[in-house]
Amino acid sequence: MRTAYSVETVRAAERALMARLPEGALMQRAAAGLAAACADLLGRVYGSRVVLLVGSGDNGGDALYAGARLARRGAGVTAVLLTPERAHAGGLRALRRAGGTVVATDSAEALIERADLVVDGIVGIGGKGGLRPEAERLAGTVTASRAAVVAVDLPSGVDADTGEVRGAALRADLTVTFGTYKPGLLVDPAREYAGVVRLVDIGLEPAAGAAELEALQHADVARLLPVPVAESDKYRRGVVGIAAGSARYPGAAVLAVSGALRGGAGAVRYVGPAAQAVVARFPETLVSDAGPARAGRVQAWVVGPGAGDDAATVAEVLGTDVPVLLDADGLRLAERDAVRGRAAPTLMTPHAGEAAALLGVRREEVEGARLAAVRELAAVYRATVLLKGSTTLVAGFEGGAVRANATGTPWLATAGSGDVLSGLAGSLLAAGLSAVDAGSAGAYLHGLAGRFAAAGSPTGAHDVASHIPKAWRDVQATAR
Repeated sequence: MRTAYSVETVRAAERALMARLPEGALMQRAAAGLAAACADLLGRVYGSRVVLLVGSGDNGGDALYAGARLARRGAGVTAVLLTPERAHAGGLRALRRAGGTVVATDSAEALIERADLVVDGIVGIGGKGGLRPEAERLAGTVTASRAAVVAVDLPSGVDADTGEVRGAALRADLTVTFGTYKPGLLVDPAREYAGVVRLVDIGLEPAAGAAELEALQHADVARLLPVPVAESDKYRRGVVGIAAGSARYPGAAVLAVSGALRGGAGAVRYVGPAAQAVVARFPETLVSDAGPARAGRVQAWVVGPGAGDDAATVAEVLGTDVPVLLDADGLRLAERDAVRGRAAPTLMTPHAGEAAALLGVRREEVEGARLAAVRELAAVYRATVLLKGSTTLVAGFEGGAVRANATGTPWLATAGSGDVLSGLAGSLLAAGLSAVDAGSAGAYLHGLAGRFAAAGSPTGAHDVASHIPKAWRDVQATAR
């Protein structure tokens, strides 16, 4: 599992470690890891042209010491000092002793245009807001150049704690981060600026339980997935109820059922007006026309996909005493107090537009501050919230680390994809997973299935559902 910590927690861990180490040792560890990553990206260090964009403080010091290591291996290294009077003195001495040169910003553009590699050491993890005008100008030159870009700890101009980008920021091909991940490296929009993220272990030991963000990996998901035993039957494995679809949107019901049948529960019950379409596609589905209360026993409900204006069914499902996944039209139709007052878990699965409507803000505000939005929604509704997007976020209302997932592909932005996710995550709820785990594992498998289905080309929601078993097997096989 990848865990990300706030700047405050990282700073505290750094202070504790520096108290036990010789002066400067921690920066040398970071610089060594940074130089190695740069060398790997260059392939051939000797004769390469490297430009360091150096701000004030330790971030710039890391870049300067790494530049000195590259210079000793034969690279031509030039440091561009954005704040010469505040540049790291020890790093400057090391670079000059190694044969590197130092210039002011007015000489930078021509150097950047000829560079093989640019190292972004402008702003560290404590930076807030976008780039200052001089740095923004240099960032434009870097973007227009052919140089590969390596960011030191995180790209300059992004917020380490929130993943927000408030103004201009520098885009990296590779971000070398030290000690632990920072939330901004795992959450969009900042994640888009980070490129590939490489973690360098420098010996930090953040306080236990202080993680702000978690990103599950194959082994973590494999431990969550339900596996039947010899005594299992379809009812012991869990039964998920699907209340979805309408005369106008029967396909939503079919797609939700398709995800649910592949999600680990033993049986799927369907109630709603699309029973004929559901059974025609999936004859193993247990259908009922008597409404949720008379459909038979279930361990979880999925309600809302394609429901149109059927507020009565949404209210009936929310009144049950089992976990409920609330999606699509169900999010619009549900009364806030009905969600907040539930004793059983509720998992809400909005996309950014739906989240914005629930919070009463513009969609752009949610997209620009996704971490804040998912936490606020969870708190307001006293529910677990899965905020869909290029990085899916899952937050519980009782606090704790937010889960981030990036297994998806842009090809998942297709009609019905969310309905498949609802059925899949709802099935995991019925199989006994907590709301946070069901949302996290469901998003992980759904994203992976999307990758397999698309394989770099357009795909449809049915194809995504059909690749869930492959994603499931891949997770289990890799984790063995």
